[in-house]
Amino acid sequence: MRPEVSSFFDSDSSTFSYVVKDPTSSACAIIDSVLDFSFTKGEVQYQSANRIIEHVQNNNLNVELLLETHIHADHLSAAPYLQEKVGGKIAISKHIVSVQKEFGKVFNEGTEFERNGSQFDILFDEDQQYKIGKLNGIAMHTPGHTPACITHVIGDAAFVGDTLFMPDSGTARTDFPGGDASELYQSIQRIFSLPAETRLFMCHDYQPNGRELAFETTIEAQQANNIHIKKSISRDEFVALREARDNTLDMPKLILPSLQVNMRAGYFPDSETNGVHYLKVPVSGLNTNR
Repeated sequence: MRPEVSSFFDSDSSTFSYVVKDPTSSACAIIDSVLDFSFTKGEVQYQSANRIIEHVQNNNLNVELLLETHIHADHLSAAPYLQEKVGGKIAISKHIVSVQKEFGKVFNEGTEFERNGSQFDILFDEDQQYKIGKLNGIAMHTPGHTPACITHVIGDAAFVGDTLFMPDSGTARTDFPGGDASELYQSIQRIFSLPAETRLFMCHDYQPNGRELAFETTIEAQQANNIHIKKSISRDEFVALREARDNTLDMPKLILPSLQVNMRAGYFPDSETNGVHYLKVPVSGLNTNR
């Protein structure tokens, strides 16, 4: 079955969110939503999410699922806000637990921070099947960028998160905790085993060489043209290329707030006694001698 796909682009984080609709009913899912956040101001806004809400309401859609492809390091999820406004269950891979354990340590979270995925409504098993109306979905486990990455295969479409970019942009970085270039190679081979005509939808596009914005390609196009992992490249060649490139990359500007919020399913840490919510900034290299 061919789902109806509507895209929404957030230019600040170069992120695509999607509304994926069952063509036979009003049922839909929202994938990889964005919460507008200014790190310098410590301010949340909702323009990106409100565009999706307007689309859902104007088309009388029934939101069944709020799907995440992974724990994003470059934007905050708007899933709880969307759930409050239009419904839907927040879903992610069961491997979120390992991500929560890792970053629970990084941010020195106390025992009140549950590391069992309980902040999410649904934890998908590896390759678990699900429904959006009559549409068949599969939560294909595709680790490498993070341990909890999922490619959502829905009808003739696949939503790959950060695992793949458009062919002229290559593949995901693997230098975050739990990332692994060899695992990423194997995950992409799994994606490449889908039918050649499968539509692939990207989570990001950075418009290399100033080309027009793009978010959709196919398995066939990726195998033929992806600059990092076209069909002819070996695992060892890919790992060497990927690790060399990762060594040149800066961290995403919103990585610290994104991880703290997204590992909580899009919720912020509880407010403190003054009613204000705070996010942590770990500091290293400090000279404490006086």
